[in-house]
Amino acid sequence: MEGKLSSVAKNFTPSSIQELSQLAQKCNAINLAEGFPDFPAPPCIKEAAVSAINNDFNQRVQGICDQLALKMKKTHGLNVNPLTDIAICCGQSEAFAAAIFSIINQGDEVLLFDPCYETYEGCITLAGGIPVYVALEPPQWTLDPEKLMRSFTSRTKAIVLNSPHNPTGKVFSRDELEIIAEGCRRWDCVAITDEVYEYITYDNQKHETIAKLPGMQERTIITSSLSKTFSVTGWRIGWAIAPASAASAIQNIHIRITDSAPAPFQEAALTALRSPIEYFETLRGEYELKRDFCMKLLGSIGFQIQFKPQGSLFLFSELPKDCLLSDVEYVEELIKQAGVVVVPGRGFFHGNESCNYQKRYIRVAFCKSGATLNAAAQKFGELINAKACPKILY
Repeated sequence: MEGKLSSVAKNFTPSSIQELSQLAQKCNAINLAEGFPDFPAPPCIKEAAVSAINNDFNQRVQGICDQLALKMKKTHGLNVNPLTDIAICCGQSEAFAAAIFSIINQGDEVLLFDPCYETYEGCITLAGGIPVYVALEPPQWTLDPEKLMRSFTSRTKAIVLNSPHNPTGKVFSRDELEIIAEGCRRWDCVAITDEVYEYITYDNQKHETIAKLPGMQERTIITSSLSKTFSVTGWRIGWAIAPASAASAIQNIHIRITDSAPAPFQEAALTALRSPIEYFETLRGEYELKRDFCMKLLGSIGFQIQFKPQGSLFLFSELPKDCLLSDVEYVEELIKQAGVVVVPGRGFFHGNESCNYQKRYIRVAFCKSGATLNAAAQKFGELINAKACPKILY
């Protein structure tokens, strides 16, 4: 059968996260790698899902579109038609893929900010598009306006914007959004956004969608999901919000791939999306404490955090300067010696491989329970007290 595999299938290999997760399982390591919460979802959301199952909600749910339209009006001041402008999908990942498939033809270029979430490139490649990477400058992950504008060409069809950003935790500022919007308007490009961390921002930072800027709603496809905000990454409820023609195309692609997102969880999503503002404020506060805990934890083993995450669920930190290991080597030692797994940063970089820093970062997920984070801290404490493993302690 191997000889029958398509070229696409042959080129898609397991990610470093998958491979290291397997090593971590063998070592029974504490998982600070994958970006899913290991604590329960809010009780009211779970109760709503159980109720929907018991009451035979087995078909599509229109109410979630109505609620999303209300949310977009209240949060961003955008007028969205729930009947024509929203496609419900199986998570943000499918919504993003369907958005790419709906607009990208063979040879179209798509701009991506580097480092970036690895799924984007795969979707663009499957659609026949060409990823073009615009590097954000470390350590503050600064956007260079001139570099961005030079990246646009007559073949540029879209730009992907993930804010708050995975892996760095950067929240793109209003000034940066204005620059990106200017490029889109000048080159007649579509902005495809990933806004799954929209409610998870810190230190009084606020997420803004680029769709609210002048001339941008008609050229923006917003993708997001229930997963991160409500700790239900396995429920697979996501959406795309776009002009009617694009939303219709996304819906048609979705129907041909998966037909429908889980109906009971769509019904439960209504309860989630109606959550009071206090829920979102509490969520931010709890995650901000977890972020600060992990920053202190890394500091205890020699890291100097140069960029404090402004949003998302991750720390993206450069290895200590006197550490001679690469990111992959460091993570392997961390698993074996400390029993903790994180993600090597190189999988998020796709541009110029001659940049030495691309093999010098690790990503730590802090969307974990207090018990998990405390267990990781204990592991590090044991190493420090024993003065063991000089390779990872500085």
